[in-house]
Amino acid sequence: MSLCLDTPLTELAGVGQVRAKKLEKLGLVQAGDLLAYYPRDYEDRRQVFSVRQAPLDRRACIRAMAAERPRLERVRKGLELVRVKAADYTGVLHLTFFNQSYAARAIHPGEEYIFFGAVEEQGRRRSMVNPIFERADRQSVTGCIMPVYPLTAGISNHLMASLARQVLPCAGALDETLPQSVRQEYHLAGLEFSVRNIHFPQDGQALELARRRLAFEELFYLAAGLSFLKKRREGSGPGRAVPARPVEEFLALLPFAPTAAQRRVMEQVAADLASGQPMNRLVQGDVGSGKTAVAAFAAWLCARGGAQTALMAPTEVLAGQHFRSLSALLSPAGVRVGLLTGSLPAAEKKKTRAALARGELDLVVGTHALISQGVEFRDLALMVADEQHRFGVAQRAALAAKGHRPHVLVMSATPIPRTLALIIYGDLDVSVIDQLPPGRTPVETYVIGEDKRQRMYGFIRRQAQAGRQAYIICPAVEEAQADQPSPTPELKAVTAYAGHLQSQVFPDLRLGVLHGKMKPREKQTAMDAFARGEIQVLVATTVVEVGVDVPNASLIVIENADRFGLSQLHQLRGRVGRGEHRSYCVLVTSTRSPESLGRLRTLASTTDGFQISEEDLKARGPGDFFGNRQHGLPQMKLADLAGDMRLLSQAQQAALRLLEQDPRLERPENRPVLERVRRLFADTPDIFN
Repeated sequence: MSLCLDTPLTELAGVGQVRAKKLEKLGLVQAGDLLAYYPRDYEDRRQVFSVRQAPLDRRACIRAMAAERPRLERVRKGLELVRVKAADYTGVLHLTFFNQSYAARAIHPGEEYIFFGAVEEQGRRRSMVNPIFERADRQSVTGCIMPVYPLTAGISNHLMASLARQVLPCAGALDETLPQSVRQEYHLAGLEFSVRNIHFPQDGQALELARRRLAFEELFYLAAGLSFLKKRREGSGPGRAVPARPVEEFLALLPFAPTAAQRRVMEQVAADLASGQPMNRLVQGDVGSGKTAVAAFAAWLCARGGAQTALMAPTEVLAGQHFRSLSALLSPAGVRVGLLTGSLPAAEKKKTRAALARGELDLVVGTHALISQGVEFRDLALMVADEQHRFGVAQRAALAAKGHRPHVLVMSATPIPRTLALIIYGDLDVSVIDQLPPGRTPVETYVIGEDKRQRMYGFIRRQAQAGRQAYIICPAVEEAQADQPSPTPELKAVTAYAGHLQSQVFPDLRLGVLHGKMKPREKQTAMDAFARGEIQVLVATTVVEVGVDVPNASLIVIENADRFGLSQLHQLRGRVGRGEHRSYCVLVTSTRSPESLGRLRTLASTTDGFQISEEDLKARGPGDFFGNRQHGLPQMKLADLAGDMRLLSQAQQAALRLLEQDPRLERPENRPVLERVRRLFADTPDIFN
């Protein structure tokens, strides 16, 4: 049967309807999908050892002859063993197969096999359990660099490799979309060679050539797509010039003296707004560095210039908090501030929308409700996105489209490594507030195991007795259902855990609960009670991660801390240490993984958000780094944004040069590039409108 790229996988050997459904879960439906489903790792099975020479610290291939007929034993219902001895000139290898009765039929005495697995040694006896094996004269899964694929339940790596091998001949039918000039300039391998060698590399050098070509391609199309996005945002013609004013007028409104870093960024923002070109500035600052004051200054300048500002926050809790703090700060200066969120009563929403359209509001604070249909501005000059990483590119573009080339200020308390900032923000101007206000003391951070739980409870009680408040953060809202068993030890779930703490541990303390499944009004009630000090211990999910400000809270306990990314833990830690009291963060974990414990100790040893984010990016990659792919970027399959800096820089240069020569990619030879970019940004198609 001759295969083509759109051949259904059901036509491949080994795929029936049941397996086809499981493969579909991985996004694999036809032959072409398999070619683009790259291995996540490789096992070098090229070196073959004798029984005695085989290393004990890793999986290895051993060539040996079956020295006897395999013995099949039925130990009990559901457990079968196959035992067989294999031998070579150096010794005997004892093989055991659990629930693999086919091995008894497949292994024949006197024939030579390659066995691949982990070698164990007790005394002089060497053994392997459940090795992969094949006849020495018919090698297909040994004697090679073997791909290791991402899998799902019911799909083995052996099957995935077999399917990839079957569709490999189709690689010749793939369209080469990278322009030849780019391939030549950057010495990139051809597409067919790269796809064949990313799945089944001839050798290490071929694998590196293939990976470089395919990673370059991903970064090239990403850079081209983001350039389109930037051009669309820039539109055509000049931006709105907002006149500068003496900064002292604004500083008189602040209840504190700004840091030198805040003043520096305010000056940069004022210069951008007055320049006549649309501002596109990212303000990065660690938790508590005072980014909101910078946003307030920008909104104040726009209001003084007779124009409007929209500030978009990722949650209703944070939008409400910004509304209250900005109203208190700016109302005395005559700035009219409104709130627009999804949970407001319909009449209130209608009233706010009408006031916005008539120009009776200078600053509106809201959530995604700001980008919904029916929200119109009289004169939107500035768009501020808080916690930038929570918004996809399409959402920013939709809000920007509500004004005539408005200025854009994006704020992030998740310090983004320079590497990633280069990609996500293209050439946005980046400002960093690298000073904390005086009086902010670093939060003391400790990593503890389950054996210290009672001492930790005692510490929470002592903080409460001293008049302080505490957060306890859990990774889950509800306990796992009976048909979805939770991994052990149990993940702490907010609702059940709060009940246990109130009845068994802290019957004398006032506990509250906060999680994302609560109604907005319930969430606000809980937060307000905590802010007023009526709740002593708030048991919550990461819904408190961003921006919640309760200066009296001096302790945050994070359960199952190994389940969170470092940047997220750093954000959570920023909920305390916001007042005058000495503050603590306790990371509770039962993990024994040296890697996980190492990551948590990194957090305990530093409060530098940029250092933490670099570590997080290395460990988790950009998709996880931003959580639930909310960043709006296409997922990278091969490109490593932490490690491929040089490649990223080359891909960006190549994309920009191509777009300078053909800004709309209209030339026939560049049409394939446009199609690839469209496909890559399929989730945000409006960037091409």
